[in-house]
Amino acid sequence: MPTQRLSMRRIREVLRLRHQGLTERVIARMIGVSNGVVHGYQRRARLAGLTWPLPDGLDDDGLELLLFPAPTAASQSDRRPEPDWIYVEKELRRRSVTRLLLWEEYRAANPDGFGYTWFCTTFDAWKKRARPTMRQTHMGGEKVFVDFAGDTIDIFDPITGEAHAMKLFVAAMGASNYTYAEACRSESLPDWIGMHINLFRFLGGVPKFVVCDNLKAAVTNPDRYDPGLNRTYAEMASHYGTAILAARPRRPKDKAKVEVAVQIAQRRILARLRNQHFFSLAELNAAIGALVVELNARQMRGFGSSRAELFAEIDKLGWENCRTSHTSLRAGSVAASRPTIMSRSTAIGIPPLIGSSVNSSMCASLTRRSRSSTRVRGSRATPVRPTGAATRRLPITCRAPIAATASGRRAG
Repeated sequence: MPTQRLSMRRIREVLRLRHQGLTERVIARMIGVSNGVVHGYQRRARLAGLTWPLPDGLDDDGLELLLFPAPTAASQSDRRPEPDWIYVEKELRRRSVTRLLLWEEYRAANPDGFGYTWFCTTFDAWKKRARPTMRQTHMGGEKVFVDFAGDTIDIFDPITGEAHAMKLFVAAMGASNYTYAEACRSESLPDWIGMHINLFRFLGGVPKFVVCDNLKAAVTNPDRYDPGLNRTYAEMASHYGTAILAARPRRPKDKAKVEVAVQIAQRRILARLRNQHFFSLAELNAAIGALVVELNARQMRGFGSSRAELFAEIDKLGWENCRTSHTSLRAGSVAASRPTIMSRSTAIGIPPLIGSSVNSSMCASLTRRSRSSTRVRGSRATPVRPTGAATRRLPITCRAPIAATASGRRAG
């Protein structure tokens, strides 16, 4: 509890006794206060320029205003400019950009600006006010989040008029929120692989990680610590030089980016197409593609830029040497690299496909082979576990090369 302020009469007595040469200890004993209180009033008198005897006509109210001036507003006492926190957050998503670097740039532009400790503390407080939920830091070009929307959209048979429900595949980049959406017939393995190929074509590169949900076409064993990945999905990741990061079961915040993107896609795409009738999947995807371009060009509230602008500034600069063979995996030897399946707590290596030849498209022929194989049965494939032999060969056979489109059908 703060010490109660002395009356002006007793403060005058303190100043008078000090003028007579008495020590602060003696004055404190005479007044009945501590030495620190006496010292504090003496300091306030020096700052106010008061000496004994006090000026004539100075009443108690005037003395109190001199000794205890009203506090100055923060905006008036400290006019140092604050950083643009939205700009700071956007720059931190770039590769190798640190808080120290941004603070040095801020001080270079404002030599009388705030210190580094204040910079970090205030930025953390701003982030909590801006988004109070669990925060994840996404670097440019690092992650893309993929999932299927819960709502569907129908296409109609032009002859019978029968309606067929189409699934909506949605993907979102972690740093820029750049969104991709496309309709497909089901959540089966061929459609799942084909959507990824089209996604990489749309992005113009391949991120380091693909964060997916635990649907059967992707994850055969949705375990928190040791998830099993579909073999065909793992081979696709190996071909494109990316890694699969499976979200934890029943943990939607692990893929919060695509959860929000799905909600936006349902409102901005499916809801706007609700009164239209489509008679082919290509016609439907053409309409969805136009709305996706419009969505990415919209200004995002709080960022001052669109998803497309952030993607060009942040994510595209993060691309490294990525292979983007989008049509099919044609005949050739798969690079001797170890594809990686990652969970939140573990990383599992898949035996490399050294010397094995893939003579079919990823989205058609590998799935075709999996139906007749006893080891891989579509989405119920036995999860491949790491073995001691790092160079173990996986026999992949096919009678003849099959050129296929991204949707998994043979090219005529």
